[in-house]
Amino acid sequence: MSSISIRQITDNAGIKDFINVTREVYKDDPNWIQPLTMERMDALRPDKNPYYEHAEVALWVAEQGGKLVGRVSTQIDSLAQEKWGPNLGHFGFFEATTKEVADALLTNAQAWLTERGMKRMQGPWSFSTAEEVGTLIDGFDTPPCVMMPHGRPEYDAWIKAHGLDKAKDMHAFRLDLTMPPPERAVRIVKMAEKNKRVTMRPIDMKNFNAEVATILDIYNEAWSENWGYVPFTEHEVEHGAKGLKPVVKPYRTYICEYDGEPVAFMLTIPDVNHKIRDLDGKLFPFGIFKLMYRMMNGREDRCRVPLMGVRKKFQKGPLGAAMAMWMIRVSQQNVVDRGATFGELGWILEDNDGMISILEEIGCEIYKTYRVYEKAIG
Repeated sequence: MSSISIRQITDNAGIKDFINVTREVYKDDPNWIQPLTMERMDALRPDKNPYYEHAEVALWVAEQGGKLVGRVSTQIDSLAQEKWGPNLGHFGFFEATTKEVADALLTNAQAWLTERGMKRMQGPWSFSTAEEVGTLIDGFDTPPCVMMPHGRPEYDAWIKAHGLDKAKDMHAFRLDLTMPPPERAVRIVKMAEKNKRVTMRPIDMKNFNAEVATILDIYNEAWSENWGYVPFTEHEVEHGAKGLKPVVKPYRTYICEYDGEPVAFMLTIPDVNHKIRDLDGKLFPFGIFKLMYRMMNGREDRCRVPLMGVRKKFQKGPLGAAMAMWMIRVSQQNVVDRGATFGELGWILEDNDGMISILEEIGCEIYKTYRVYEKAIG
């Protein structure tokens, strides 16, 4: 067996190699969906992704026998350190074809972080809570939804073999959108509908930037104590809003107000992964026309709720749960009218009992679990 070499990525050609590692890793996995190269390039280039403004990042690929056999990122995020303590370093985008490749990549990642004075190594964060988090440890029998990671069944053992232990699990829930909601959930929703101090409205696309600012304000408060949370910067908000605007629709994006004050929101997007599955990551020469047609004329048969938030003062009370269920219920009705049958909600932290209770109440079930690991280093 030829030796494994680790190469740091320094240019756009190298970033393409970094992206293409998954072609070898998942070549026999029928559930893998190769992401669009153009989109991944934007996520990984320092001049495109504002994450780089507050983080030092290095990208690495592993090669063996003339093939790309693995990859990993290493990053030191100053905002994460402000929130979760100094000397915290992250790794992400972890992929490997064998245990030996995995060990070589994680050894390299640990060395890079240690050289920079880090005492804790945590990941995978690819790159942050706003992007893909963790590696899949359960639910390999279905493809990943948009903005969610995949993984190989061996990864959990390979990462643990390097001395990393579980830091936190998070779940993705699925919902059969064609099934009627449980009676108790209907009664809870009616409680919110009858409360004259509560109103729910769709996002105003004519004032999109202001609406995004409102959603961000709720999100930052609602998530501020959640494990792993790092606040969005202004540039990250602008970047995210620009990327999401083409898929945000008023009939599945809602804001709840209490006495006229915005206190909760929910964003639902189509599962774009389902629409690019046969494109092999390529938009040109013909993929872009297929995708445009599918987005404009196809049914929204699969949807995902990537973001939801309720202000803290309502989180532990029945009204907060009722508002969340109300937004989910109305969005569900609207996407079902447009052909949707499947919904994913998540990710949700394993110890977020309140949100888990709400989702189970409306008929959701856990169908995927992801894990973030940590170890002391240095």
